[in-house]
Amino acid sequence: MSETPQQPIVAISGPTCSGKTALAVGVAKRLGGEVINFDSVQVYSGIKIATAKPSVEEMDGVPHHLIGYVDPNVDFTAADWARDAGEKIREIEARGKLAVLVGGTGFYLRTLRKPLFESPKTDEALRLRLKDIHARRGNDHLYRMLRRVDAAAAEKFEANDYVRVMRALEHFFQTGERISEVRHERAEPPEFASRIRLFVLDPDRESLYEKINLRTEAHFHAGLIDEVKHLLESGVNQYGNALGAHAYRRVCEFLRGERTLESAIEKSKQDVRNYAKRQWTWFRKEEDAIWLRGFGSDKNVLDELLTRLDRRS
Repeated sequence: MSETPQQPIVAISGPTCSGKTALAVGVAKRLGGEVINFDSVQVYSGIKIATAKPSVEEMDGVPHHLIGYVDPNVDFTAADWARDAGEKIREIEARGKLAVLVGGTGFYLRTLRKPLFESPKTDEALRLRLKDIHARRGNDHLYRMLRRVDAAAAEKFEANDYVRVMRALEHFFQTGERISEVRHERAEPPEFASRIRLFVLDPDRESLYEKINLRTEAHFHAGLIDEVKHLLESGVNQYGNALGAHAYRRVCEFLRGERTLESAIEKSKQDVRNYAKRQWTWFRKEEDAIWLRGFGSDKNVLDELLTRLDRRS
C-alpha cells in the first residue's frame, strides 16, 4: 500500500509591490492555511509605514506569523529567521493547516531550504566597528578589506553585496578562519525542505515601477518621517539593520541634513526599483521556481498557482 503524499509547503515571492500578500492570503483561504513572513524588515517591531506589513484588512482573517516580533536594535539574521520559521511550519502542520511562506528576502528562504554552516554568535562590538568603517568609507573599502583577508570569498560577491561582505569579514575577524574554506560545511536541510514549492510573481516591469513610485510617495505622506523620528528618539540605532532599508535609510540621511526631502523621496523610489531588479535576478537563479505572470491580486494568477500546485503535489 503506497504512503499518502505529504502536504506541500507553498512559498510565494517576487519583486516588492507585486502583490505577494494578496496571493498568499488567497491561497491560505482556499486551502486552509496560515502565513509565515519572510521579509527581513517586516520582522521588526515598530517599523511599519514603509515595510508593507499587511493590515488587518489585508490579512482577511488568515493567521500571520513572524511579523513585528523582533526588537529593532537586534541585528536579526537569516539563520535566526530560518530557525523560527521551521518552528512555525511544524506548529502549523501539527494543526492540520497548510504553511504558506510569503516575502521578498530570497536569502531567508534559501537559508531555510539549504542551511548555512554553523557560525559564531555575533560580536556586536566588531559589527559596530565594521559598520562605522562602512559609513565613513563605503562598500568598496569593505570589499577591499575582504579581498585582502579572503580573496576566494571576495570573488563570489559583488562589492555592493554589503550583507555578505560584512558577514565574511565578521567571520574572519572572529574566528581567524576564511569563510570560503568553511562555508561548504552546511547543516542538513530540515525534513520539510523538499516539500517547499516556490512560486514567483513576474508582473509587467513598467506597471510595477509605477506602483513602486506611487507607494513610496504614499509612505512619506502617511507620516514616515515622524515614524523615523519616534524610532530614533526611542533609542533605535539609525545604522542598524532595521533602519537600513530603503526609505528608512534615506529619511535618516534627511534628518541628518545630508539630503533634501525631495531628494530623499526620489532616492527612495530609485532604491526600491533597484531592489526589485535584484529580487528578479535572485529568483532567476532558483532552478525550481515556478513563475507566475502578473500581480498577486489578479484572480487568474491565484487560479494558475492552485492548478500548478495540484499538478506537482
